[in-house]
Amino acid sequence: MKFLTVLFTVFLMASAAFAGQNVVYKSGDGEYESYYAPVSASAPLVFMIQDWDGITDYEIKRAEMLNKLGYSVFAIDMFGKGIRPTAVEDRKRLTGELYADRAKMRRLLDAGYAKAKELGANVSNAVMMGYCFGGAVALEYARAGAPLKAFIPFHGGLATPAGQDFAKTKGEIVVFHGTADASVSMKEFAGLAEELEKAGIRHEMHTYSGAPHAFTVFGSPAYRADADRKSWLRFTEYLGEIFKK
Repeated sequence: MKFLTVLFTVFLMASAAFAGQNVVYKSGDGEYESYYAPVSASAPLVFMIQDWDGITDYEIKRAEMLNKLGYSVFAIDMFGKGIRPTAVEDRKRLTGELYADRAKMRRLLDAGYAKAKELGANVSNAVMMGYCFGGAVALEYARAGAPLKAFIPFHGGLATPAGQDFAKTKGEIVVFHGTADASVSMKEFAGLAEELEKAGIRHEMHTYSGAPHAFTVFGSPAYRADADRKSWLRFTEYLGEIFKK
């Protein structure tokens, strides 16, 4: 009985160590609800940008996976408190509004960054990663000159908007992409690589055969276990490398 009590206590402590919290803050006239899962004040920080359905169990699961590796996670809400669209038309509308208003997109990222800093997260030793829509947002923050060590899109939009470039980018770029992605072409993938090379930005470009758009999303028709496993392995290896610099 004593052994079971100790085991249960250890389980509760481990669960508590990785328990995240919803944090609410303002940006302009809007209220936003991000998800913060800290490990410690000194732990390296991963900013995570949601897919087009908002912060869901998927982002929370990925945050838990990163927590177990010793990384704190701050998932930035890009849509607003309580806005977690389920219909495709709503997802297209919400992401489309931000694609059309890049200044607002950057303000929301700045607000999330500021909230993480206010909460004591280690923003001086941080990267940003994102899935699908979130990958495109991460690259937007890279072009904005955000003071992060790296920007890491998974099956994200890779095209650079007209009038933008990577001249202000401070961190490295690491891209994980599916060769079978019908939403983001290999032409865009190659174009980004050429653009980063020309701009002198350190980068890695990874692509996986047979992997469609959203290949990392557990339980979805697009999920490809092999590509997910390989991309996650390189991603976590890379975190170990970049956080030592």
